[in-house]
Amino acid sequence: MSDTVTLNRTLKLPSLVIFGLAYLTPLIVLGIFGVIASQTNGASASAYLLALGAMLFTANSYGRMAAAYPVAGSAYTYVRKTIDGRIGFLVGWATMLDYLFLPMVIWLIGGSYLQAQFPAVPMAVWIIGFIILTTVLNVVGIKVADRVNLILMSFQILVIVFFVALSLADVFASDGGAGLISAAPFTGIDSTLVAIGGGAAVAAYSFLGFDAVTTFTEETIDPRRTVPKAIMLIALIGGGIFVIVAYAVQLVHPGGVFENSDAAAFEIAKSIGGHLFGAIFLAALVIAQFTSGIAAQAAGSRLLYAMGRDGVLPRSFFGKLSPRFHTPVLSLPAIAVIGLIAIFMNVATSTSFINFGAFLAFIMVNVSVIVYWARERRGGRSLNVWLYLVCPIIGVLVIGFLLTQLDVHAITLGAIWLVVGAVILAVTTKGFRTQPSELAVDSVDSEPSEAAQQA
Repeated sequence: MSDTVTLNRTLKLPSLVIFGLAYLTPLIVLGIFGVIASQTNGASASAYLLALGAMLFTANSYGRMAAAYPVAGSAYTYVRKTIDGRIGFLVGWATMLDYLFLPMVIWLIGGSYLQAQFPAVPMAVWIIGFIILTTVLNVVGIKVADRVNLILMSFQILVIVFFVALSLADVFASDGGAGLISAAPFTGIDSTLVAIGGGAAVAAYSFLGFDAVTTFTEETIDPRRTVPKAIMLIALIGGGIFVIVAYAVQLVHPGGVFENSDAAAFEIAKSIGGHLFGAIFLAALVIAQFTSGIAAQAAGSRLLYAMGRDGVLPRSFFGKLSPRFHTPVLSLPAIAVIGLIAIFMNVATSTSFINFGAFLAFIMVNVSVIVYWARERRGGRSLNVWLYLVCPIIGVLVIGFLLTQLDVHAITLGAIWLVVGAVILAVTTKGFRTQPSELAVDSVDSEPSEAAQQA
């Protein structure tokens, strides 16, 4: 009998969807509502609707690749299997900007909320508390984290439902039933297509993480069918929540003028529900950050595990699983250590470059589907042209546009990160002459699935 330790297949579709929604943190739509409403002159619902449409093209591509290659690693795995191992390494390296540093940002935001409420407690205490608790939950196992996520996500959704209900009740009390049906949240006040497009570029950041469930492929039951469904459901449900919330809140506060756009939702929460609901809303935001931190750290550890298992990162460290819990027992603390950097940073600085890696990964996954379609076509297999060619091309164009909307600091830092990755790759591949190591362990073969061939 083999002594090889592998990831346990315990996750079903509902669990994957919950993890994906936890990663998205639906409540964050209220956290950045004021920013998007200001940018679109009150057409925040249109901005989220446009962003949802854009993300669905890339969600389709992730689903196609997850069905064809149901192993951990996400964009990194898909690119190396369809295009080239060296390019796959660079995509994985770029993706680490998102997966490794996003948990740090999440913990930093949660700590910032708590310090604002309890200024006597140092920020470091809150951040370290977040890190220890989420790391312990993730080390113990994905099933335990799954149960915690379900409880915390339920509370988060409940607060969103109350926020929307109170918003609609406030509008009904002042304008009657007719006030509940309006085009204003979509058209704004003298808004333009340019303004809505700019708002959509910001709103698209709310969707970052819908792809994270692909890193749980090897812990999913029937991953070829379950993961693609989960990806589309996460994008649709998350986007639906964003549009509905933006619509309801925009009805309460038409236009995009606020005393403080960064804290607009807090002002509205107190206006529609009083100070008690304002306090509940603040608690929900902190809990949402904790929930998101669990999912983000878990996903990041799976990426490190896949790259360590391949040998492109030290296998003895990153490729190691706990014999007892079957989790990446050393990769999880590695992300925890990175999270400690949050003690010395602010939110603006820490978030300046993670989107560079996410958008680059999105583009390359779309390209991977196109290459996969061409390769399978040469091999005599017929795949759906719309799903495997047209949608990915649109995805490349849309995400490419969003990438150009990043500020110069994000692009510069992202480029520097890529150069560092290229240097590491050059050393490990003897000047790019050899391919990085192939997967050391694949739980399934890499042949196209029957479902993919028939799609």
